[in-house]
Amino acid sequence: MKHVDFVHLHVHTSYSFLDGACRVKDLADLAAKMRFPALAITDHGGMFGAIDFYQKALKAGVKPIIGAEFYIAPGDRTERQADESGETSYHIVLLARNMAGYRNLLKLSSTAFRDGFYYRPRIDREVLRQHRDGLIALSACLKGEVARRMVKGDEKGAMEAASWYRDVFDDSYYLEIQHNGLEEQVKVNEAMVRVSEELGIPLVATNDVHYLRKDDQRMHEVLLCIQTGKTINDEDRMRMDSMELYLKSADEMAAQFSQYPEALGNALEIAERCNLEIPLGQTKLPRFPVPDNMTAESYLYERVREGFERRMESVLAGFEEEEREQVRDSYQDRLGREMDTITKMGFAGYFLIVWDFIRFAREKGIPVGPGRGSAAGSLVAYSLAITDIDPIRYGLLFERFLNPERVSMPDIDVDFCMDRRDEVIRYVSDKYGEDNVAQIITFGTMAARGAIRDVGRALDMSYADVDRIAKLIPEVLGITIKQAIEQESRLRDLMKKDRKVADLLELAQKMEGLHRHASTHAAGVVISSDRLDEHVPLYRGNKGE
Repeated sequence: MKHVDFVHLHVHTSYSFLDGACRVKDLADLAAKMRFPALAITDHGGMFGAIDFYQKALKAGVKPIIGAEFYIAPGDRTERQADESGETSYHIVLLARNMAGYRNLLKLSSTAFRDGFYYRPRIDREVLRQHRDGLIALSACLKGEVARRMVKGDEKGAMEAASWYRDVFDDSYYLEIQHNGLEEQVKVNEAMVRVSEELGIPLVATNDVHYLRKDDQRMHEVLLCIQTGKTINDEDRMRMDSMELYLKSADEMAAQFSQYPEALGNALEIAERCNLEIPLGQTKLPRFPVPDNMTAESYLYERVREGFERRMESVLAGFEEEEREQVRDSYQDRLGREMDTITKMGFAGYFLIVWDFIRFAREKGIPVGPGRGSAAGSLVAYSLAITDIDPIRYGLLFERFLNPERVSMPDIDVDFCMDRRDEVIRYVSDKYGEDNVAQIITFGTMAARGAIRDVGRALDMSYADVDRIAKLIPEVLGITIKQAIEQESRLRDLMKKDRKVADLLELAQKMEGLHRHASTHAAGVVISSDRLDEHVPLYRGNKGE
């Protein structure tokens, strides 16, 4: 049979927390194996996995299409209430055609978390219109505004909504049709065809992918139970067991949408229109404020020279008079070589930034660590009191820290007292601008024991039984369930004797490593030369994290 080209444009990875069950690498590799020329990422509400997916898709030989399934408020995004029909948000899929579109996705994602959070991160029509350039919009699933209004019998409202999106996005707005086995979807597909014919809006076939393979469907049901706090036996749990939300082959999609060949063709057309190239590895250091008529380099020289003289007083005190000149010369030679390297590599500003917030901490009596890692090999860092370790005395090499033949950012590990760390962060934020400073996000994943406990609860197994099984996982950092089964004979015996245990461990293995939630890193801080939402999507949790 001749291979049919198709591109999935509506795909959820594990960054759609406890909803998407596709690990990014597995998704990219499977897409390559299935010979998809391109693939989109459209996680719920944000862009947590955008760069991860972009890099892994390119490595797999698949063109990455970066997008998100945004929640759009029915009215103003700042209003914390539902509309008259009870809706707090609709869905809309947005894909970046180019760098302008990608930057607008960053703005929209950041705005959704910072300004529009109400149960979910939300945008609204106003901000969407402002940041529409470079984007392609799809009407989304049954929770999209057009589809939702059709389901409620509000065909006039659906037409008005579709007209608004068409007017905003012109030829870059498409109506999604899906084949997921739901009776509502069949009716919505018929309605979408009517809207398409009346308003001249093209159709596009999608599958709203949430897991990789057809046999992952039950695993996804259990994952949804974990998300909602239900068990698989609850009558009122969220059910998607009749839906086939896996990465269907191009031939499967062609067979299911044989009535709508134009919708299949439009998926390819959209993929061809999306040609985003993200420049990775660029450094956006903020400009450190220096006195008039001085450069960062000259100011750094001045600060280093002052600090060097203070350090030399204690260093030379340990030598006899006749040795001191030679010792001083050796220290000065080392200092000169380091400064040449630092300035040639363009890192004068970096050293000033680090020196400045450590100086602030010391002046405020905030405990600062003595320095660790490769930075301890820098005499410049020692002179600036960034570190308190004399690298020459202890034979530490500067080249392990900075080397012109291996160009990379300096890495200075700094430890502040955890009780007053927030004062340092606030100082940095005030100095460089609140929009230019943010703490790093971190993601919680389902580790071996945690996955077993989560799945056991969702399967409605007793706490005692699940706890007994989880405790058989050896307490070894990073151990997987597969490794634990290989090492622990009692686990293997339980699996042979009890089908429920085997089922539990099989499902837990499938979920192991999936992202569970996002939170704020305790100490990692990013400082940019301009607004961070020009370069990265910003996140703020429901509790203001």
